Amino acid sequence: MTRLRVKGGIVQGHRAVLSGFAGRETLAHRFGRLGGMTPSKSPLARSFLAGVAAAMLLPSIASAAGCVQPAEKIAFDIRALQSQLMVAALSCGQQDDYNAFVRKYQNEVATAFRNVAGHFRRTAGSQHQRELDQYITQLANGQSQMSIARGSFFCREQAPLFQAAMTATSPAELAQVSVSRQVHQVLTTPECPATPARQTRQASNQQRPAASR
Repeated sequence: MTRLRVKGGIVQGHRAVLSGFAGRETLAHRFGRLGGMTPSKSPLARSFLAGVAAAMLLPSIASAAGCVQPAEKIAFDIRALQSQLMVAALSCGQQDDYNAFVRKYQNEVATAFRNVAGHFRRTAGSQHQRELDQYITQLANGQSQMSIARGSFFCREQAPLFQAAMTATSPAELAQVSVSRQVHQVLTTPECPATPARQTRQASNQQRPAASR
């Protein structure tokens, strides 16, 4: 029996439980056998996921405190990528692909989660846990709703996403896969403006002449 590696939860047979890295948010899916079953081929899957998305999908999240720092932006993009691959594993029977992703990038995704959580601690104060849980739930539900809307096309599109993710060699490259492949993201908070020191470094890099050949 295939098991989907999810820290705090696994997938076995007909019951799938999505749990986040901290084990606090849970999105349960009960829709028959997962193996090779796409949302368009499983009426029960479609009806359940549609119900969850309709009940829990909220407007996009914008942090009250203003902006996302560069390391946080990378973390949010990695979290979105990981979440969509998890939805693909559940919806398209790609558990083995997801397991391989988790094994290869377990440090990167764990660090990304810590940075996402740190963002909400920085921006939401005493409400940070509620904001974190809301973000993770909205993200997974939005991606589940997208999988339903795309039907059988969704599963066809996920194999190239897995392949692109597995070629990344750094957190920045994982984040770039998420951005370039337009992975669904619910955070709308803008990036923090560059500090004077960063602006100086960027200007210096732009003005530096190319090395002579």
